[in-house]
Amino acid sequence: MKAGHDTDMITVEQRWRARDLAVLWHPCTQMREHTSGGALPLLTVARAEGAWLVGHDGRHVLDAISSWWTNLHGHAEPRIAHAIARQAQTLEQVILAGCSHAPAVELAERLLAIIPREPGRAPLAKVFYADNGSSGVEVALKMAYHWFHNRGDRNRTRFVALTGSYHGETLGALSVGDIPLYRRVYAPLLLEVLFAPSPDAFGAPDEATASERAHAAADALERLLTEHPGEVCAFILEPLVQCAGGMRMHHPAYLRRVRELCDTHGVFLIADEIAVGFGRTGTLFACEQAPAADCSGPGIQPDLLCLSKGLTGGFLPLCAVLATQAIYDGFLDDSRERAFLHSHSYSGNPLACAAALASLDIFESDGVIVRNRATATRMAELAAPLASHPLVREVRQAGMILAIELNPASDNREDGHAVEIARRRGLRMYRAALDHGVLLRPLGDVLYWMPPYCVDHAQLALLANATAVALDEAARCA
Repeated sequence: MKAGHDTDMITVEQRWRARDLAVLWHPCTQMREHTSGGALPLLTVARAEGAWLVGHDGRHVLDAISSWWTNLHGHAEPRIAHAIARQAQTLEQVILAGCSHAPAVELAERLLAIIPREPGRAPLAKVFYADNGSSGVEVALKMAYHWFHNRGDRNRTRFVALTGSYHGETLGALSVGDIPLYRRVYAPLLLEVLFAPSPDAFGAPDEATASERAHAAADALERLLTEHPGEVCAFILEPLVQCAGGMRMHHPAYLRRVRELCDTHGVFLIADEIAVGFGRTGTLFACEQAPAADCSGPGIQPDLLCLSKGLTGGFLPLCAVLATQAIYDGFLDDSRERAFLHSHSYSGNPLACAAALASLDIFESDGVIVRNRATATRMAELAAPLASHPLVREVRQAGMILAIELNPASDNREDGHAVEIARRRGLRMYRAALDHGVLLRPLGDVLYWMPPYCVDHAQLALLANATAVALDEAARCA
């Protein structure tokens, strides 16, 4: 009876895979890898609960990457689901141009109340809604440029970003990214951006060395801004962790220096906390971890702050771009042309705002940040033995983000042979982990853990075991 039941369910699983491949084109995927004879089977998900994804065959797979870093409190979190259901009974959607509704206003008020406030600096005061992270980056870039344009300063047309950075895949966001795999094909379509050296602390033996690298990178940024006086409108970075850029991490001293340099050169600072915000790095926002030299204040404050991914707890797409009052005032005029005419059909969607409000409630009621710090400690303990694996070059961590970097086949990012080895390693690690009940999605030669905050010790032990198996499998790839 049991065997027959299993056979029936496997057939359902296979049927869903066939239906998917007949009609869907998946994001960030070479589809040949999933087609007949490809290296990877599709993971078809029937439902999810907590940190688990559940297949049509009833098999549970640990979502170790929070479904692309979005799911914070666990899948099907009932408090967020109920908030969405309640909102759907009264108002599901309304145009936000010329209209208003309570969830959008209340969420803006809550966000502005919890973000870092730097002593002596005017606080962030306005919230502009978009639909996703890439769109939010586009909004911030356009706001920065247009603000100077409205002032009659037509020379500030350049942006500065970090080497190794990633901010999304729409054309503006892709322009301020520096990952060849994503941008090479589209290079003729992209903005001409200035790239400053990353403050990456990779391989630093101690905090002092990491701090030295941060200051050296800040010195290089200072030289770059000095060499292009009056040309730059904004500098964009992911605070503390360059996520899709290989989970490379930097010392918070860099953030303080960057804030000072942007002030000195009249450049807006855009903090992309789309992936690192909402508790991922050990504080609610990564910018909080860069206090002044005398340790006063809660960290630095950007001029534009991009939030998305975990904003709704992983339930619905939403992005919020927070701006200063001065930036907002720069668009007030009788002329429509001087207004910020960027829009999204679902800007400030009531359902998404309701989900975000429920997520913020959970942060307050459940002591999420304190619990995350304990979980991060357990993650570090379980990952420590992996550092001695012959294939592992470095294990590093920032709160609930843990990265395991492999020894590369070559230090040349453009080495075709090395890129192919990294691809094969990634496929092997992905499949090996999946076979052991864990969803991992390597970034080239980097395996990373970014689980939902509800993950328990038994699930973390499963994650560590599956990672060890995946590393052994990658070691067989020459």
